Amino acid sequence: MSDNQELEKIAAKGRTTRMVREIVRYMLLVFWAIIVLFPFYWMIITSFKSYSSYNGEYVPRLIVTSPTLQNYVSAFTEVSLGRYLVNTFFFTVITTAIMLVIVILSAFAFARLQFPGKNIVFALFLSLMMIPNELVIITNYVTITDLNMRNSFPGLVLPSVISVFYIYLLKENFEQIPDELYKAAKVDGTSDMRYLRKVMIPIAKPTLITITILKVIECWNSYVWPRLITDDEAYFLVSNGIQEIRENGFGRENIPAMMAAVVAISVPLMILFLIFRKKIMAGVARGGTKG
Repeated sequence: MSDNQELEKIAAKGRTTRMVREIVRYMLLVFWAIIVLFPFYWMIITSFKSYSSYNGEYVPRLIVTSPTLQNYVSAFTEVSLGRYLVNTFFFTVITTAIMLVIVILSAFAFARLQFPGKNIVFALFLSLMMIPNELVIITNYVTITDLNMRNSFPGLVLPSVISVFYIYLLKENFEQIPDELYKAAKVDGTSDMRYLRKVMIPIAKPTLITITILKVIECWNSYVWPRLITDDEAYFLVSNGIQEIRENGFGRENIPAMMAAVVAISVPLMILFLIFRKKIMAGVARGGTKG
């Protein structure tokens, strides 16, 4: 056998090995995708099943033979789900806007400004991440109650406007910007706020988009705090609406209607994530890498 034939044989064997590896990898990815997406699929098909057909299924069916939209009508008529969606929208927008201002200013101070004890203060600041959320919720509840802010939008918003993790993420991103730009700007007489607006924020835009989207998702899915601090329907969020469905009884008896409510609540976040998923990944990767 000639050397060329041996090389061709080795190359063919290598191609076969790579092909087998690719097939196995894609099979594992498909299998994992099915596991992850199946609950969403089940939620959606259940929302289109009628009450009678769902309860008549001794063996759950994976397809809908007679789809109906009555469940969505019930979800919006049994409780004021539309009003809760509006409340959640305003809560999310206001909380995210205030949080962005606080996060940007805090990250800029820790990344660029010099003041005594900065590293110690930042270390103590990061240590707050080790405090269990349950303790924070109890403290916030006592504070908001003492300030007579229960059943109010300020009471909902204020405890959610600070995030140590987002400050840390943006600080790491700001520190990637060369110090020479800041020094040159100061020589030209540029103020810190102008430098922040004109230089740092545009460069850190991917990370800011990531923080914004993650905060929107966090606010939209907020459950424990709204349930704890509000008992007035005028301030209910969608999480309160889901719980109200369950407490009213038809959540246990009419599972398709409850699934329709969950779908209506989840669709905006699904669309948001699908549109900006690449920016989220890029922003996290950029914020977590120095150099």
